Amino acid sequence: MARRAARTGWLLLVPALGFYVAFVVWPLLQGVQYSFYDWNGIGVARWVGFGNYLTVFTDPDLLGAIRNAFILIAFFTVIPVSLGLVLATLIRGIRYKGFAAAAQTVLFLPQIIPLAAAGIAWSWMYAQTGAINQILGGVGLGWITRPWLADYGTALPAVGLIGSWVLTGLCTVLLLTGLGKIDVSLYEAIRLDGAGWWREFFTITLPGLRQEIAVLVTVTVIAALSSFDIIYTSTQGGPGRATLVPGLSIFRIGFTQSDVGLASAFGIVLMALVLVVVLPIQRLSRASDS
Repeated sequence: MARRAARTGWLLLVPALGFYVAFVVWPLLQGVQYSFYDWNGIGVARWVGFGNYLTVFTDPDLLGAIRNAFILIAFFTVIPVSLGLVLATLIRGIRYKGFAAAAQTVLFLPQIIPLAAAGIAWSWMYAQTGAINQILGGVGLGWITRPWLADYGTALPAVGLIGSWVLTGLCTVLLLTGLGKIDVSLYEAIRLDGAGWWREFFTITLPGLRQEIAVLVTVTVIAALSSFDIIYTSTQGGPGRATLVPGLSIFRIGFTQSDVGLASAFGIVLMALVLVVVLPIQRLSRASDS
């Protein structure tokens, strides 16, 4: 019976494994192979060894794209997770449950909007005559209005704030779920000891949400390093290369410049960067639990 159950389990697993190998493992192996060649996708491929990888780590434009991706971590990770903690704590304290549910729904709505549509909508709002500048002018701050996505100094932060807007709802809802599993008696005990909100937050809430925070940091860091949709539809990497990120660079190199080898090498480097950043977060999370 045990063998029959094992065979049945493997048979049920085979279709999923087949799709995973066909659409994940095989393309990854092909990408690794292409990264060692100078190939335009049509003609004869020429072996260049690690030449494409050397280009990735010496080309100023590609290094600038990697730097921009790491800057976006502040907007895609730090701001949403921090805001999510504050909002989740505030919503949890709302006594009227109908209002709390409505707040969660409103905050989560950006998460279900396609990122391409979010980028287009925000590019209209950031325009010189868009809603952002009109609001600033209406409250007497017209002197700071500008075409936010066309200014070299504000383009990347403006794009980053779009990511913050999209991801804050996800962080809030997941953290609210985590708050629901914390024993209420712990809060009652610490309040009896005379603890204030600050001590309550750092003593009970933050440690109790360790797993949820680790998951959110992992997801949002990956979103920052692999960002493409929002930037492609809002700035296309401009002005100049102020908002150029690895995902957009790979797209341009592979489909515009027809350099499949370099695009594949940059893709492998991006995957390695994601693993280098994410794996320590997962390891620290497991170590803190043990």
